[in-house]
Amino acid sequence: MGANTALFAFTTGELRPALRARIQSDSAGVRNLVRELHPGYQVTPIGGGSLGDHSYPPVDTTYATTLGDAELFCGRRLVCDPPSQLPAGLLRAAAGRRIIMHAMHSTSDWLCFAVWEHGGLVRSLSLSSEGGIRENIGEPYDFELPFWAGEHPVEPMFSDDPYPLAFHPLHLGEQALRALFGFTLEGRRDPDDIDPLDVHLHGFRVTDPTGREQSEREGLMEQILQSRQPPRRYRMMSDGTLCEFDDNEI
Repeated sequence: MGANTALFAFTTGELRPALRARIQSDSAGVRNLVRELHPGYQVTPIGGGSLGDHSYPPVDTTYATTLGDAELFCGRRLVCDPPSQLPAGLLRAAAGRRIIMHAMHSTSDWLCFAVWEHGGLVRSLSLSSEGGIRENIGEPYDFELPFWAGEHPVEPMFSDDPYPLAFHPLHLGEQALRALFGFTLEGRRDPDDIDPLDVHLHGFRVTDPTGREQSEREGLMEQILQSRQPPRRYRMMSDGTLCEFDDNEI
């Protein structure tokens, strides 16, 4: 499993019919919506793409479309963890509509999804293999129940230690994606699933015009790189053991 998502939507009904309709939205109108959700940022069109290709865009990029009474965004700035900390501005932008959030990342086995109805949070779940359950608010949806009941255990692959959760977050994440957004990215597709490659999105570069945000990210990355230990190299010996060697032995 290796799919990543950063999805955010406003809707007055189910998203699946809206996605299936393949409505061609107006780029200028979508750009205005992206601006509204990113006050203070510079928003520049960069061309279009599909939902299947851009469900997890780079941090400075947002893909979006309008689908009748629904608005769909792919953007990492719109996803918050835990979901209960959703900024008030995004709640106001919903104007009473349903809000759906879905995010997962394969590197950390992390998943979070949430649903708000009429401005109130009705379901939120955030968990990962390393951090455990960070937030679990509201009654689980039907698609979650088999996972909580232990019907999808994770078989250890590289260790005898048991997996720290009763199920794999990305496995549940695909089912949440199907139930809430109408499609999946990995695994077997159901006959009623939307093909995300058929859903067209408009792309935008969303940047901090002051350059502060980018500078802070670069500084953090530099700190991470400096804190890492130098790489260690090993070679396999004739008896099957590993022996460490340094650059002078290459």
